[in-house]
Amino acid sequence: MTDTTAAPAPHTPATALLLGATGLVGGHVLDLLLADPAYTRVTVLGRRPVARMHPKLDQRTADFERLREDHAISFAVDDVFCCLGTTIKAAGSQEAFRRVDHDYVVSAARAAAEHGARRYLLVSAAGASARSRIFYNRVKGEAEDAVRAQPLDGVVILRPSLLMGERAETRTGEQIAQRIMPALDWMMVGPLRRYRPIEAATVARAMVRLAKEKTRGVRVLESDEIQQTGGA
Repeated sequence: MTDTTAAPAPHTPATALLLGATGLVGGHVLDLLLADPAYTRVTVLGRRPVARMHPKLDQRTADFERLREDHAISFAVDDVFCCLGTTIKAAGSQEAFRRVDHDYVVSAARAAAEHGARRYLLVSAAGASARSRIFYNRVKGEAEDAVRAQPLDGVVILRPSLLMGERAETRTGEQIAQRIMPALDWMMVGPLRRYRPIEAATVARAMVRLAKEKTRGVRVLESDEIQQTGGA
């Protein structure tokens, strides 16, 4: 599902901004960016610092309610990687969930467009649709639509299925699903392939690879496409 053209990737130094570095996918993205010589500076905006030190890492504590007001300069980069996300249980209410997974995501995309970022790469979710009857999927879809509307050179939206990996915080439902779903993987064929569990590290690799391709326009990848793009 794409409306994009891939331009040749010139070997020029790039800068990146990462939101959600303490999360499952974000942590892997941070590792990849710091290890990649194509990126000369990696800025992390978060409510708390990550336990990392690196010569090209610039950590900044942020109030996400005031991203555009207080952190405009942080968005003057080539690539913005948005890995923000929570659950309704962790957020405490549907309203608080929407604030993180929609409002903060969209605010960051607007700041990126306003301050010259080239590309905005977003981790969304399988099933995201503004027309969904499921609240979680509807919020994700509304956020996607708002991000697409921003005047950026490139927008990449990744819709992973169940994420596999070790989280810093405990999510009981996900832990149970992570044990059960791999055993059902053989059933996920044809259209169901997009719902196979996927490693968070694979999603991170796909994000960074797509950023380095200098993708233009809007590109949306379902989980099976992410697997192909981010495979080791």
